Amino acid sequence: MRMMRRRVVSGLLGAGSALLPATALLSRAAGAAGTICDDPADTPAQTAGPFFTPDAPLRTRLDGAEGDGVPLELSGRIMSRDCRPIAGARLDVWHCDADGRYDNEGYRLRGHVLTLEDGGFRLETIKPGAYGNRFFSRTPHIHVRVAPATGEPLTTQLYFPGEPTNERDSLYDPRLEMSLNEAAVGLAGRFRFVLT
Repeated sequence: MRMMRRRVVSGLLGAGSALLPATALLSRAAGAAGTICDDPADTPAQTAGPFFTPDAPLRTRLDGAEGDGVPLELSGRIMSRDCRPIAGARLDVWHCDADGRYDNEGYRLRGHVLTLEDGGFRLETIKPGAYGNRFFSRTPHIHVRVAPATGEPLTTQLYFPGEPTNERDSLYDPRLEMSLNEAAVGLAGRFRFVLT
């Protein structure tokens, strides 16, 4: 996917400036995970679902990251619409385990981190599984709630590209797909949140 993006961007840049300004091309090629912040779109909100638990602990490694599914490192940045990093924002994360089960008694696979000066965040967890039945099904997803020190919080969900269950999920939104790569151990997912 990354090689394909490079080829497309290289080809368009080589075709001349009549197509699009280079900054627009780079911004579009960077996508949600890029660090270029040229006219960013606000991150779409989605439902918190019924499984949010307040007061999740501050930690960068969620319980269940070892031996309970594919390890996932989730990282990215939280930015304002005018491309400024949002430091000190609280990012709550919760999701089901690899078998599609949520811990509704405690804080397994739940936690929060605070963004750094550059708006960056990083945490380790596992890839959640799909769940549901023939009437309602959910593709693998991660719930997040971004609460800046000032301003309104954003609640949304992040999705995995290429999942066969994406199109069957009525809540799936391709704008909320993470950039996903293989890592030394497991997967590395990246996403840039843009708050209004």
